[in-house]
Amino acid sequence: MQPLAYIPSPSQGIWHLGPVPIRAYAIMIILGIVVAVWLGERRWAAKGGAPGVIIDVAVWAVPFGLVGGRIYHVITDYQRYFGEDGDPVRTLEIWKGGLGIWGAIAFGAVGALIACRRRGISILALADAVAPGIALAQAIGRWGNYWNQELYGRPLDAFWAIEIDEDHRPMLEGGPGLDPKYADIATYHPTFLYESLWCIGVAVLVIWADRRFKLTHGRAFALYVAAYTLGRAWIEALRIDEAHHILGLRLNDWTSILLFLGAVAYLYQMRHRTGPENVGGPPTAEGPSDEPGSAEAKDEPKDGPQPEPETETEKAETEAEDSEAGKPETEKAEEADPTEDAEPTEDAEPTEDAEPTEKAEEAEKAEKAGGVENSEDAEKSEDVEEAASEDAEAKPASLEKDPEAGAEDAGGDGAGESERVEEGEPVKDGK
Repeated sequence: MQPLAYIPSPSQGIWHLGPVPIRAYAIMIILGIVVAVWLGERRWAAKGGAPGVIIDVAVWAVPFGLVGGRIYHVITDYQRYFGEDGDPVRTLEIWKGGLGIWGAIAFGAVGALIACRRRGISILALADAVAPGIALAQAIGRWGNYWNQELYGRPLDAFWAIEIDEDHRPMLEGGPGLDPKYADIATYHPTFLYESLWCIGVAVLVIWADRRFKLTHGRAFALYVAAYTLGRAWIEALRIDEAHHILGLRLNDWTSILLFLGAVAYLYQMRHRTGPENVGGPPTAEGPSDEPGSAEAKDEPKDGPQPEPETETEKAETEAEDSEAGKPETEKAEEADPTEDAEPTEDAEPTEDAEPTEKAEEAEKAEKAGGVENSEDAEKSEDVEEAASEDAEAKPASLEKDPEAGAEDAGGDGAGESERVEEGEPVKDGK
């Protein structure tokens, strides 16, 4: 039985580049990893994390995840490798398919935890950043099942059914022959396509919910787990490949149920969790950290941190203080009061010595105007004038050497100085 329309299976899934086989299954896995790292880097940067962290974590998480996925597959299908007709060497043939997503996530988380501890960042914050990327990686990786014609569902007569060649249809249990129930059935449920589309929807849901509700501290990753396992449960129920059953359910169904309940419980428990997350830490002994500010710490000298460079304004103020400190005291005093110690000029000198002369003239005018009241006073005045003139003639040399002293000997009436000015004697500082 074969419908009129269906999805054809690929004629081959391996190409050879000389002696090197190029397998479509491996290409899908690699493309999924690239997309997950790319999206994870963008979301990590949006959280404020340093660039390159997701790539460094992937170096640890991807190998751990591949090994874990293979271990889970071998354990859950051990009869294929360790049964009566099994071959243990086939456990290494990972290129032929057989990766369990549960083992891949569990072991990948161990590798991511090691990387996060080395860099001093939160594993929960990183899990939130990479959650939608993991979903997209699964969506791409499921197309590896298409190229290998594996993990399809029950027979289906519809236009979206997938065609499966006879060599890849279900075999008899314990034998190499084709199961008679499926000998004449060519089309089946494309469960790989269902899961691929479901994972794309999960990625969109996580991105939307994270923007809408600000899911932090592992809640975005928990939402991814809950949404993925919800879809995986009904998709798993459609598959007809060999699997262990417990109480009528496939093992992967029980795994999906338990993980779904755990994810929902975590979301409820952490529903009020807020606050900053550790997206960067100081360098550890095992390796450097790309936390913002660590580069400055590396550049500091061993003896201790150096002072910050001065700004242009601080430099100008420092130069002004240095120039002020280097000036002589006289220059500082002149800047403080330029007129205090200024030397008198020749034009200004006569005005200082002319004051006594003016006083004497005023006294003479007052005497003439008022008259001499008695002869005794007139005689005394004439004696004072004669004594002053005699003193002026007797001490010309001493006045030249010390004009100030001559001014003191002349008396308080200022007559001696008046006569010296008229005779043109040199005055103070007029050398």
